Amino acid sequence: MIVLAVDTSGPVCGVAVTQDGRVRYEGAAVNRLTHSANLMPMVDEALFRAGLTLREMDLLGCVVGPGSFTGVRIGVSTVKGLAHGTGKPCVAVDALEALAAGAGHGPALLCPIQDARAGQVYGAVFRAGFPPKRLLANEAETLDAFVDHALALAEPGQPLCFPGDGAPVHRAALLARLGSRALFPPGLFAYLRPAAVALLAEAHAADSVDYLALTPTYLRAPQAERARAVKLGAVKP
Repeated sequence: MIVLAVDTSGPVCGVAVTQDGRVRYEGAAVNRLTHSANLMPMVDEALFRAGLTLREMDLLGCVVGPGSFTGVRIGVSTVKGLAHGTGKPCVAVDALEALAAGAGHGPALLCPIQDARAGQVYGAVFRAGFPPKRLLANEAETLDAFVDHALALAEPGQPLCFPGDGAPVHRAALLARLGSRALFPPGLFAYLRPAAVALLAEAHAADSVDYLALTPTYLRAPQAERARAVKLGAVKP
């Protein structure tokens, strides 16, 4: 099976092509260009370097969230367009599962976190493996609440590993709370690897959908909607 996968859910814009579990191409961009400017040239580059065409893809994978509201929409819209033009099936890939899948293997509990701002993180808990074994559903929580949930799932003394863009933001707080039990993967494994997205899409091929059914997954309403709700008195700030 040949898979083209994209990720624009966080600070890294990524594209990968895999075939039968092997990585044919992987590219990640962290630069001053927006994801909307990076993505299609990166898709073209990935196909060219892999020596394949879009028509030869069996499956298209896309990270549908959680993550940046605008970023997620860029990736989903792009893949929907590619699938509409080619008739290829799509697989929605969870960002936190992909972070856990790319963080390596070991005894630590995998606790990927993204910075959700407003004092919160998007987080989940997994046991290492491929695909990772999910132990906690995706949450939008304060850091302390998320760590409480993770500790409840950990074995006594088990280290907790925190990949994702939320880790640098909350590193000091995590170290203060967990001490040496808090582990942070090196830069190579700290970001969402596009190859992990493609391999997860292949692993979840049975869950593929038509492009019309591919939609973003958000854990909370966009900032504009939250601000409007506060203004109308529907929720507290």
